[in-house]
Amino acid sequence: MTPRQSVWGTLLGTVVSACALAYAQVALPAQPLLSDYALVSGGLVPVLIGMLALAGACLCLAYGLAAADPARTAATRVLLLAGAAGLMMSAIFPTDPGTSQVGSLSGEIHRWSAAVVFTALPVAGWSLARGRATAPRWNAVRAMSVTSALTLAVYLAAHPVSITSPLINGVAYYGALERAVVLADMVLIMVMALAFTAGRRTAMATGTAPAEPAAETAGPEQERLAA
Repeated sequence: MTPRQSVWGTLLGTVVSACALAYAQVALPAQPLLSDYALVSGGLVPVLIGMLALAGACLCLAYGLAAADPARTAATRVLLLAGAAGLMMSAIFPTDPGTSQVGSLSGEIHRWSAAVVFTALPVAGWSLARGRATAPRWNAVRAMSVTSALTLAVYLAAHPVSITSPLINGVAYYGALERAVVLADMVLIMVMALAFTAGRRTAMATGTAPAEPAAETAGPEQERLAA
């Protein structure tokens, strides 16, 4: 897979994830959180597709960064891999029903895996843009990273288990905030992929891009000397 192919894989995975979750949102009975759709009839498949497709997008982006600029993107790749792992764990271990008063082991794993995803992705975006030039594409990554982090903070404050939720009537809109966090993370992943691709094209045009290893082919003379 080339860096360009990894970008297309990132974009495709994110779009598929968004479409799957949008289908659940529109076609199924309303649920407080997106993961709750997996508990209703017909909701498991779109939720699984949405989570696994977004995990694939994170993996494609991490692969592209490793292939194109391994030295400067190590921290970003680790965070993307953590996000992908969290999404896969969330898909494997379903959440608890919203009416359940006792948290199951599966529900706890799902909850903490989602926490890893929501935390890792904004930090990955900021890590990728850190130290980069003040260009529109990197400013977009920084802006989306901050937006994602701030949306997550408000969502956590509004969540029913938070001590601040009663003060701001968070029960009324924490589900909408969770959807906003997911949407912000999806946009962030796509902006990261497009920004890095644009930066790589600019660097190649100016002759500053890291050289890609060329395929080595041994000619007859090399083969004779090696023998």
